[in-house]
Amino acid sequence: MKVSEVIAPVNSQALLRRMFAAAVASAQPTRCIPDHLPTPEQLGKGRLIVIGAGKASAAMARAVEDHWTGSKSQLSGLVVTRYGYQVACDHIEIVEAAHPVPDAAGMAAAVRLMKMVQGLTADDTVLCLISGGGSSLLPLPLLGLTLEHKQAVNRALLKSGATISEINCVRRHLSAIKGGRLAAACHPARVLTLLISDVPGDNPMDIASGPTVADPTTCDDALDIIRRYGIDVHQEVLAVLQSGQGESLKADDSRLARAEVRIIATPQMALEAAASVAREAGVTPYILGDAIEGEASDVGKVMAGIALQVAQRGQPVVAPCVLLSGGETTVTVRGQGRGGRNVEFLLAMGIALGGHPRIHAIAGDTDGVDGQEEIAGACLTPDALERAWALGIKPKDSLANNDGHGFFEAMGNSVVTGPTFTNVNDFRAIVIEAA
Repeated sequence: MKVSEVIAPVNSQALLRRMFAAAVASAQPTRCIPDHLPTPEQLGKGRLIVIGAGKASAAMARAVEDHWTGSKSQLSGLVVTRYGYQVACDHIEIVEAAHPVPDAAGMAAAVRLMKMVQGLTADDTVLCLISGGGSSLLPLPLLGLTLEHKQAVNRALLKSGATISEINCVRRHLSAIKGGRLAAACHPARVLTLLISDVPGDNPMDIASGPTVADPTTCDDALDIIRRYGIDVHQEVLAVLQSGQGESLKADDSRLARAEVRIIATPQMALEAAASVAREAGVTPYILGDAIEGEASDVGKVMAGIALQVAQRGQPVVAPCVLLSGGETTVTVRGQGRGGRNVEFLLAMGIALGGHPRIHAIAGDTDGVDGQEEIAGACLTPDALERAWALGIKPKDSLANNDGHGFFEAMGNSVVTGPTFTNVNDFRAIVIEAA
């Protein structure tokens, strides 16, 4: 073999970060919005009212303005995004609010948004831009409930270990805007919803709790979830659910007849983008799943077991390779540390690997925020445990205290991106080097 034909060893840590960057880039609104905009001919004499919510919504609105080919006089709107995720627009107003626990700014924005779509005609088109985080950013409670009620329920659900689907089921039945109610308010206008999915399975009703789609779940389902996780809620919340007042819109509701939904970016697309980067580096990628759920620490242990089997036995695949996965794990919070589901996963995985010299990993949230920290996630190196012990940090104690951010930050292994202006959920990659 000629020297020029020798493949240089792969820098595993650099490869992991390039794959994460590619996953985030694949879901940028400027890439996925233009092909789905209505044309001026389709709009006709009507107006284009742009509304929406989510961590990507401001960037989505900017992409609409940049690629809309019709008259700017037809274009107006309001979208709500997370604090720090604002993108300047000329015709669409951008409002910032709190995530993951809603605040008064989000509630005020939701009230304004609902008023904006009142009195539309069949000639008008509502372009609804929805991405992950929209549930918290549009906290409009049903009659009889307050923002404080919704905040308390939200906090309890986030700590309970409930899945995102279960959390959103409860949210839909306490909301005056979710569960199809926003689309109903737009009637008789046409509603086109563009979704950037951040949920396992890409079910539209779970993305921002489905403000423009029918909901097959019921108030009884929401009550079952509250009972299942032993969530203590206010009597007013129970009354709304027990009375049926919180029932969401179903598929046969005539007000949803002109509502169309398109999913324009998904976790699977992000994983495929990362896989392409791996192939270019000469490392074979294997996508294990785009909708993996479960307790983050348990998923970490399972992934460690798979990685060890590959490294030690060459089963079910042979190294060098990278194992890719996405989805949304959960954390049942028992400690007082600074954590998030991605660093929780990574720390549990690192402990289970025991410092294997050929296994590297990254886990991060594609929105740039893991938990409530402005930290996307972290990288795991083979020497992580040894370095932690040298610093006087006990990895198992950090895990028990849900202190994943504290653990990886101490070693300089945090992944900090700043606002990414998109969200296709969690990204995990495990590089297993050749023996």
